[in-house]
Amino acid sequence: METMTISQLSKAFDVSTRMLRYYERMGLLASHRKEDYAYRMYDEIAVRRLQQIIVLRKLHIPLKQIAFIFEDKEQVDTLNIFQENIIEIEDEINALSTIRDILNVFVSRLSISLQNNIRLDLLEDSELIKVVDTLCLSKLNLKGERSMNELNRAYETLNKNLEVRMVLLPPCTVASYHYVGENPEEVVGEQMSKFVQDNKIYEIKPDARMFGFNHPNPSEDREFHGYEDLITIPEDMEVCAPFTKKFFKGGLYAAHTITFPNFNEWSDLAEWVHNSDKYEANYSELGEEIMGGCLEEHLNWIYSAHMGWPENGIDGQLDLLLPVRLLTTK
Repeated sequence: METMTISQLSKAFDVSTRMLRYYERMGLLASHRKEDYAYRMYDEIAVRRLQQIIVLRKLHIPLKQIAFIFEDKEQVDTLNIFQENIIEIEDEINALSTIRDILNVFVSRLSISLQNNIRLDLLEDSELIKVVDTLCLSKLNLKGERSMNELNRAYETLNKNLEVRMVLLPPCTVASYHYVGENPEEVVGEQMSKFVQDNKIYEIKPDARMFGFNHPNPSEDREFHGYEDLITIPEDMEVCAPFTKKFFKGGLYAAHTITFPNFNEWSDLAEWVHNSDKYEANYSELGEEIMGGCLEEHLNWIYSAHMGWPENGIDGQLDLLLPVRLLTTK
């Protein structure tokens, strides 16, 4: 098997190059370089390792547990990890069973009411409440307060639908740093961390925020892609090269929080907006070269950069921000 470039591997397995680099930083994946060749190269061993990672992730095994699995020569920890995940899945199955059985009771009661031309009030019908109170499940005794508590827990366990909220970013002054080359996100992040520390941004602007976006996007037509960060700063602050002072016009965004590096959820957010009956995407006229105006905000990044936390930007949470506007009614 011939070696593959990072772009070829990304395309073959439908994972982002950013995620591949993250796997390398975690020690899950290894690459090498050919002399006088800029791209990362992956051999057959690395490709098989990536296949293993993808399979384990589809089994909902967290990345930190995957790292333990790869280091577990005796496979005792691997067995424990799999057993722990089976227990979590069984909890989800029990939660689904709870909700299914309650819905079956509702269906039965509603069917009887419809046959008798009676409108059933789910909140007031004493007979229905009585049925729910006496509902007996295999592992749950749904009576009184416990009935509601168990249902709440089942709901929390299963409530994994995409959570999207609307965020209105106000106009603001920002300091920008842009870099095109290898590992642009890391290079830009390091420069911005130094900028925050040198200028004591957290002290002079405690509500400062940091946004990032591809500039330009990764492409097979170019050797490197770029990344740009924007940090909100006081309006009267002077900014020296290589940083640039800009004005950010703000706008309305659909926001979804992810844990790094689950950037695959960008497609889920885009689908949510596409299916919305209230909002539509409002992509930038500058187009795909800057992610269509989409932004990535590292939550609490300014504070952690100010404190000099070495893990900053790796294990944290991010907001994916997709520009939207209200649908016009005719």
